[in-house]
Amino acid sequence: MSSPSRPVPGRRAGDRAVPARGARAGQPDASRSTGAFVPRRAPGRRRRNTLPVLPPRGLRVGLAVLAAALLLVTGKLVLLQGVDGGDYAEAASQARLRTVDIAALRGQVLDRDGNLLAYTVDASLVVADPQLVADPQRTALALTTLLDVPVSDLTELLSRDGRYVELAHQVSPETVSAIEDLELPGVLFEDEPMRLYPAGFVGGQVVGFVGRDGDGLAGVEQRFDEQLSGTDGERRVEVGSGGNPIPSGIDESTPAVDGSSVQLTLDADVQYVMEQRLGEACRDGATTRASAVVLDVHTGEVVAMGSCPGYDPGAAGSTDPDLLGNPVVSQVFEPGSVMKAVTLAGAIEEGLTSPDEVLTVDGSISAGDATVSDASPHGPIDLTVTGILAKSSNVGTIMLARELGDERLEEYLRAFGIGSTTGIELPGESAGILEPAEDWTASRAANVPIGQGVSVTTLQMASVYQAIANGGVRVEPRLVSSVTAPDGTVVPVERPQPTRVVSEDTAADMAHMLEAVVGPGGTAPRGEVDGFRVAGKTGTAQRANPECGCYAGGGYVTTFVGFAPADDPQYVVAVDLERPTSSAEGGQVAAPVFADVMRYVLTSGGVVPSGTARPEFVLTG
Repeated sequence: MSSPSRPVPGRRAGDRAVPARGARAGQPDASRSTGAFVPRRAPGRRRRNTLPVLPPRGLRVGLAVLAAALLLVTGKLVLLQGVDGGDYAEAASQARLRTVDIAALRGQVLDRDGNLLAYTVDASLVVADPQLVADPQRTALALTTLLDVPVSDLTELLSRDGRYVELAHQVSPETVSAIEDLELPGVLFEDEPMRLYPAGFVGGQVVGFVGRDGDGLAGVEQRFDEQLSGTDGERRVEVGSGGNPIPSGIDESTPAVDGSSVQLTLDADVQYVMEQRLGEACRDGATTRASAVVLDVHTGEVVAMGSCPGYDPGAAGSTDPDLLGNPVVSQVFEPGSVMKAVTLAGAIEEGLTSPDEVLTVDGSISAGDATVSDASPHGPIDLTVTGILAKSSNVGTIMLARELGDERLEEYLRAFGIGSTTGIELPGESAGILEPAEDWTASRAANVPIGQGVSVTTLQMASVYQAIANGGVRVEPRLVSSVTAPDGTVVPVERPQPTRVVSEDTAADMAHMLEAVVGPGGTAPRGEVDGFRVAGKTGTAQRANPECGCYAGGGYVTTFVGFAPADDPQYVVAVDLERPTSSAEGGQVAAPVFADVMRYVLTSGGVVPSGTARPEFVLTG
């Protein structure tokens, strides 16, 4: 009888025994033989590996590269936003900044009484950045009337590939304001002040003119360009995409310093009358150029200076370039007999003669391979030295020059300013031509004393007579009286030191003799001025013919230089006329111009008429 079975621990009754893995049917279960418990696994589940599972090598490298890139980007963001953020913000701000010059207003040029001869007003240069112009044609249509520029021209400019085009120059502030109201993208403005010359032609050759860039190109405008120009300022402004200023953006300015004003010694009224009279001379059918200058005897100040034809500084750009100089200081000519005053002054100063000495003067005199004659043929005649000057005897003057000697004559010529510049405050002054005496031929030695073979400017010629009228003391001519800084500080211009050329007695003798030229028997009775005693000298010199470089067919340059009142000199007036087709003498054509100008100068200057009668002169022996 079998014993009852015992239950197996961990197994419920009725459970079927599962053979151990690897047991075959009919083989004993090892667990049973040992009594060990073998747990049952869930179907399809593997036993867990106890070692870590590593990803493939390629995946590890990719993850490393990605991590490095993320680190680099993160670092760059930190650098940009944290460390360099301020610098980049500043760079962006600078890219929007536009720097423009603030033009200084050029100083004024005034006459001796403060009348304006040149001044500057605000104006603008209208420019555009085509890259910012949204619609070139519509923009052109909006601007054409305001700028007075054809639509086609504006459209072409606004359609260009560049970033900068100029649309119109020197536009008035009113027009600029009207354009600003249109708020046109890409249309901008720059300072471009406008220079105005209210007197026009009057004093134009003295005042000069400026170029489009504002630099002085002639006359006082050029000579005093540094003082007149001032110092430009600068404005830095932040602009938007349309080129217009950002209201809350950067706007910094360095103010401009305006130029100084220059006051001249010119009298605008005298200048006007003188130029009118020169214009009449140029319309006589024979005169191609007429020049004149008025000097104050005691100061050497230029009261008036000009030539015909002249020019209007406001229209210099459309004027013949050959007319844009100042012939009074730059053009030289052979003065003729007006130079005889220097020769006779030297002879009297050296004690070689006196006004009343009588000399026998032939009708001609030999000079090397040439013969010099008087203007009118005559046999031997007795003339006083006063008569030699009054009748303008070439032969008598050469006789006295030979007594003086070539070297001494050259010294007197240079002492009176011949052969050197006067130092006048104008560009382009010529020194004239005076060769050393040691180089004179026999014919040149005879020509120089009578004003041929030597060349001068109109200003030099006037300066010679200023010295005689001023008691023998030469004062180099000056044109500028003062310069006034923007703050109102007035700086007088330094005056040249006077130089004694001849004694006061010699100067008085010369004034007496020169008065005889205008009196009965003299060569210039048409130089008289009613109510005033006048002293002066005519000149008629052959003009070099530029076509052949010779005198033949060149005509003449006629001159008259004098001062008044002869008994108390106040003003010197010098006149010269270039007449290529005429043989008229200075006493006929230049003396009347002198008289008209001198008459106005004396009257406007309030000079009292001479209180004494002209003396009687002895001209012949």
